[in-house]
Amino acid sequence: MPDGGFGSDHLPYGVFRPAGGGPRVGVRLGDAVIDLAGLSPDGAPGGVFEAPTLNPFLRCGRDVWDAVRDSVRAAAESGADTVALGEVELLCPLDPPDYVDFYSSIEHATNLGRMFRPDSEPLLPNWRHLPVGYHGRSASVVAGGTPVRRPLGQRPPGPDGRDPSYGPSARLDFELELGFVTGDGPALGTPMPISEWRERIFGVCLVNDWSARDLQRWEYQPLGPFLSKSFATSVGHWITPLEALEPHRVDAPPQDPEPFEYLRLDEPAAYDIELEVALAPAGGGEAVISRTNARGLYWTMAQQLAHASINGAAIRAGDLYASGTISGAQPGSYGSLIELTWGGRDPVAVDGGERTFLEDGDTVVLRGRAGTIELGEVAGTIQPAPSFP
Repeated sequence: MPDGGFGSDHLPYGVFRPAGGGPRVGVRLGDAVIDLAGLSPDGAPGGVFEAPTLNPFLRCGRDVWDAVRDSVRAAAESGADTVALGEVELLCPLDPPDYVDFYSSIEHATNLGRMFRPDSEPLLPNWRHLPVGYHGRSASVVAGGTPVRRPLGQRPPGPDGRDPSYGPSARLDFELELGFVTGDGPALGTPMPISEWRERIFGVCLVNDWSARDLQRWEYQPLGPFLSKSFATSVGHWITPLEALEPHRVDAPPQDPEPFEYLRLDEPAAYDIELEVALAPAGGGEAVISRTNARGLYWTMAQQLAHASINGAAIRAGDLYASGTISGAQPGSYGSLIELTWGGRDPVAVDGGERTFLEDGDTVVLRGRAGTIELGEVAGTIQPAPSFP
């Protein structure tokens, strides 16, 4: 059976609902799913796979994760029973206690700095010293395929420079990101040593952290994004275990200056994952508008997690951390429309027209591939803003 990027070397985890049944945890194999509650793989406590999210399994920790993966792989290679994907409903794999979004691409940060501060250095003084991030709204994390409603909010003053306006965002954007999810970390008040990153990180997924650029421009000073980011964050249905990506672990780009000791790691911690973004207008076909690679991220997920806990903040099972927009060095490799169109100045071509920012009915699809491993795609279609005074 063709595996389509979901073979026995991959075996990503998700949550599904079979016809007439309740939610349960499964592993994807080709175009089918292995029901882990029915399989009862070695090493797992009872009941963790008869759950509406992966959170109970993530609490089990690395020893259990490894034992279950070994058991599931053996079952997959010996012909385990499966259920066709077309016969099940895929659900959001996580209920994140916390969601953190970083700003880890130096190309993306430089591009936005040039747009927003054309007469200053594009990178702020802290950027090369720490992984800049903010806390998002975990209640707004949804599975790919969930429609995204255009948000309402306050927009900055117009050309007259006088008063802000209120209404639907006119500059709605996507953000191409790579996320990772964790098991439990050290107790509250105890920083996680960076050397423990592979003990704490379970796996990765694609993330679209939708962004309302006009709302963001008006609200982000002095405390950063708020309503412009908290309306929706889309994640893939399938969480790829870190072990599956081991053959694709590579050295991260050099860092200058050398980071503080708590952020230093003497092993490869970047991943060679090819990424792309496609956009399809309502009734139209897809056009690929960006291609890039996650290996270029300046700050790695190991450094992101170590920094997030250096003050003693807790790491909890199911926490979601995202890289921030991933952009390459060339215009066709930018991971957001604000970069691809340079703030709306240079529209991109789509099927039957062009775009500066997203219009109602547009569908955005994120895809990623590492060798033979296909990350679960993330799609979302923009719906009109709600009617509200």
